[in-house]
Amino acid sequence: MTGSLLIQQPGNSVVTDLGRTRGPRFGLPVNGALDQFSAKAANILAGNSDNDPLLELTALDFRMTATTDILIAVTGAPLSLTVGGRACPQWEPVSVRAGETVAVRGIHTGLRAYIAVHGSFAVPTLLGSCAPDTVIGFGLRLAEGTQLTTTKTVAPITQPHFDLPLFRLGLTRPAFSTEPAIDVTDGPDVDEFGDTADLLFNTRYTVSPRSNHIGLRLGGALPERQLSSEVLSRGVPVGAIEVPSRDELLVLHRGRGVTAGYPVLAVVTSRSLDLLAQARPGHTITFRKTTVAEATARHRAACQELDNLRNTVRTVFALLGIGTSAGWRELTPAAGI
Repeated sequence: MTGSLLIQQPGNSVVTDLGRTRGPRFGLPVNGALDQFSAKAANILAGNSDNDPLLELTALDFRMTATTDILIAVTGAPLSLTVGGRACPQWEPVSVRAGETVAVRGIHTGLRAYIAVHGSFAVPTLLGSCAPDTVIGFGLRLAEGTQLTTTKTVAPITQPHFDLPLFRLGLTRPAFSTEPAIDVTDGPDVDEFGDTADLLFNTRYTVSPRSNHIGLRLGGALPERQLSSEVLSRGVPVGAIEVPSRDELLVLHRGRGVTAGYPVLAVVTSRSLDLLAQARPGHTITFRKTTVAEATARHRAACQELDNLRNTVRTVFALLGIGTSAGWRELTPAAGI
């Protein structure tokens, strides 16, 4: 049975997924949810595939009403979540009855939150992804009155025994901070900065209001390139820390272009990119050096935690008669692509 979600207060929200993995080969940014761990966890908690479309909320309050019974999960930065006026927990599956309003208020400490709906919803795709791309003008930004079609209904799940928690799924919630420490590995051009490269680890940087999904701009003491030769444009990874001028550092995020011509001092690890996704203007950033092996181990540990969560959710949902999806599902490319 299908239904719909009626957006009443969109705030600053979009429909997204884990990104356009086939985009870079065609010159398009990968884009997708900036806090990948929180987005994956939301979909897993809702019984979806990791890459199913979900809602990304940035900073502002949000409200929507469901026309059928659904199951949702809300993750990301700390916030106040109410369903039909009653307070509900984050990082757990939550039942929403037909006609009830889901309200997210007071996102704090971090910047972004994610709402996944069991069964997800149908939205336009490009190269197998619904992730917005502001450069080419693709994607679904929500507005007041927007309706999203839901694909599944789930009867309300209630706890009959006093006020005991309904779900204890064992997920360690990420820690959110206004002063996150960001792990980085050496970039390809680190030697070109000489002794000034150490400034990256001895400086407290401030997030600029000009930061966005393309990159974070950070103010503070800047390492200085010791060479005057031109840097040719080349492919740059998500997480590259560039020094484009004497004014600020630039940390490229998921909306970055696939090539650039600035020196790359360091590269942010995948786990720390999730932390940067939650950094607000005015937050203080410090960097700490790590190795590729250490970064890989932390990434694998996070993947293992999500795998454990997925297995637990499958077991619990099976007992409740709720189906779940596989770990990864790539969306069908748009016609003609």
